[in-house]
Amino acid sequence: MAKTNPLQFVQEVRSEASKVTWPTRRETIVTTIMVFIMVVVAAVFFFVADQLLSTGVSLLLGLGD
Repeated sequence: MAKTNPLQFVQEVRSEASKVTWPTRRETIVTTIMVFIMVVVAAVFFFVADQLLSTGVSLLLGLGD
């Protein structure tokens, strides 16, 4: 493995970082809102599924009296 000069390494990192296309503020906000919406949808889905399974198991085991 070839050793890299620390100065050369820093220059290469800066060069690669300048190639990154950063999202705009609007894109970041919209994506964040979409993530929160999907988290809420997933939470509601799993809550409902858990309640249905819990009710089904309780009825199946005769504990639903």
